[in-house]
Amino acid sequence: MKFFTSIVSLLILMMASLVPAEEVELKPVLITGASSGIGLRVTEVLSKNGYWVYAGARKEEDLKRLNEMENVESVRLDVTIQSDIDAAVKFVSNKGRGLYGLVNNAGVVIMGPLIEVPIEELEWLFDVNVYGPYRITQSFASLIIESRGRIVNISSIHGIYSDSLSGHYSMSKHAVEAYTDSLAAEMDRFGVKVSVIEPGSFASNAGEAAIERLEEKMYWDKNSAYKDELVFIKSITADSSSGKDPTDVAKAIMHALSSETPKRRYLVADAQTTHIAINNSLKRVLQLNQDQANTKSRGQLIKALDSELQKLN
Repeated sequence: MKFFTSIVSLLILMMASLVPAEEVELKPVLITGASSGIGLRVTEVLSKNGYWVYAGARKEEDLKRLNEMENVESVRLDVTIQSDIDAAVKFVSNKGRGLYGLVNNAGVVIMGPLIEVPIEELEWLFDVNVYGPYRITQSFASLIIESRGRIVNISSIHGIYSDSLSGHYSMSKHAVEAYTDSLAAEMDRFGVKVSVIEPGSFASNAGEAAIERLEEKMYWDKNSAYKDELVFIKSITADSSSGKDPTDVAKAIMHALSSETPKRRYLVADAQTTHIAINNSLKRVLQLNQDQANTKSRGQLIKALDSELQKLN
């Protein structure tokens, strides 16, 4: 009995040496693209509200800056490089805390006419926005399943509806929406909840980065059939960092991570944008129902809507 007690005590001491006592109660979460914008604000909010944050970033200066934050540990992570992801999995596993939450936030933006932007730009966009979450989630899935944790994917208002000259970005975010629904169905058997966040316009450096890439690659120039729109897009996009503070997005993510009944979708936008998104979704339903082989009547549509509303209550 004394020998058994000694072994147990030794194991407790070994575990304590891996994770400091003050960190034991903090739920570990990995956030990709944590160096700026929404990712940085989420890191700040979660780290102050009961979470130990593994903050993914690519640049050395960002890694150092994130490491200076309380309850935050930076992780070198490019979501397009599998070797980076494998090293991050090993890093997190070796820390001994496990992993409760995964926030797939890293993303990029391109803009331009669908008939002019070269395929290479679309491939780059999908490599980050679509294949990135796919790689990250697949690689960290066993840790999330072990903790019966949460996965949160960051989509966009453009994942709900599409508009002129933002089609490439919308395509990638529509993919994230579909990915979320299928992933949620597949992870349900493990007790893992999956949510998607759909932010409207918030402060970030994504717009500025998009303009910089546009000017570097010259894929949309003065010879375009859409040259007038190019001037307008540049004027409204150049200073995207001056948008609304993304704290509301961080709060939505925290709800998705902490609630016993997290929502599948969190639309985080102002009233006007929200109405546009919902109205466009209703328009799509009506288009699906317009003069089809098994069209529903107005009464049947209203009954179906009421039925779905009751399921949410």
